[in-house]
Amino acid sequence: MLVQSDLEAFARRIKSDVFARLSKVIDPELGRPITDLGMITDILVEPATEGPAQIGGPDLPVFDVTIYVELTIEGCPLTRAIADRIDAAVSSYTKAILRPHQEVSSMSADKLQSLVDQLKAERRSNPFTKAGSKTRIFAIASGKGGVGKSSVSANLAATFAALGYDTAAIDADIYGFSLPGLFGVHSQPTNLNGMLMPVTAWGVKLISIGMFAGSERAILWRGPRLQRSLEQFLTDVWWGEPDVLILDLAPGTGDMAISVAQALPNAELVVVTTPQPSASDVAVRSGLVALQVPIRVRGVVENMAWYEHEGERLRIFGQGGGRRVADRLTGDLGYEVPLLAQLPLETDLREAGESGRPVVLGEDGKLAPTPMATAFKALAHRLIA
Repeated sequence: MLVQSDLEAFARRIKSDVFARLSKVIDPELGRPITDLGMITDILVEPATEGPAQIGGPDLPVFDVTIYVELTIEGCPLTRAIADRIDAAVSSYTKAILRPHQEVSSMSADKLQSLVDQLKAERRSNPFTKAGSKTRIFAIASGKGGVGKSSVSANLAATFAALGYDTAAIDADIYGFSLPGLFGVHSQPTNLNGMLMPVTAWGVKLISIGMFAGSERAILWRGPRLQRSLEQFLTDVWWGEPDVLILDLAPGTGDMAISVAQALPNAELVVVTTPQPSASDVAVRSGLVALQVPIRVRGVVENMAWYEHEGERLRIFGQGGGRRVADRLTGDLGYEVPLLAQLPLETDLREAGESGRPVVLGEDGKLAPTPMATAFKALAHRLIA
């Protein structure tokens, strides 16, 4: 049996062990340990008033462990996720039976401002162009609308996330933002004293002007104001250090494409086209923006390449558009621009998109056992190689 002094000594050891375990609990928005963020203010360990009190054997001593948690803001949207991770870290302790309890409050204004200032000081500017950045950036472009560029962006991002990559996506199509709908997002980013937390859906961290303006408002921005919107998405949002960043560009070769090339010279352009000449000819122009600005064209994706009907591939929009674009860009740019993928036309793409779930994913959030998911998985592997 444990005497009182033994229990008190064991409780002090448990407190130290629990803090160490909580240092491995990551805040899902900020991507940092909750202990480093100052979210754990105290841990109280007390012997349970009931239960076994013998170390070893079939029984373990029982302790009540109260974790005092300060969240960044009141009503934090990921409160439940953080609480579940804390409970899991405490209750999985093996040297005693720990019964977790949480006392949750929010940070004071001064403490929150100090944390935001610390995070901003670490970032200072565009985090994706700093030395040592590991993020691969893929800007998805098209010469014209209606070729499925946003669907490609959404499903590519979802595929990377399902493959285990820390993935972010920016809806840079200011006029025709569609990523919130494709991911089923109806909430706004959390605002931490001027620093925004991206909304996470299907494993992807997202930001879009549509989260602020609403889908019914027209956005009529040009020139400097348009460029500033991209800069804000890059610098005023806490992205952490994602492995992959997907940018869904507006169709054409306008201001946003140039702004992306200037702000993210390390980005790689992926040109989306459909098979018919009217689309492929225009798609070439979107790739040739690389002649004017420092951006490399990574390759071409041909969307709606065929429709599968009773075992036969019907070429509804003709064929060869993706290859034509790849060959033209290879000749004009002076380096190989490969045809990365040919994607079929599927009604599931529209139906799943309208439901707010990328078609490559099953309802469980994992890659679905479908030809479309297989095609996007192969595309993701080619891009990240």
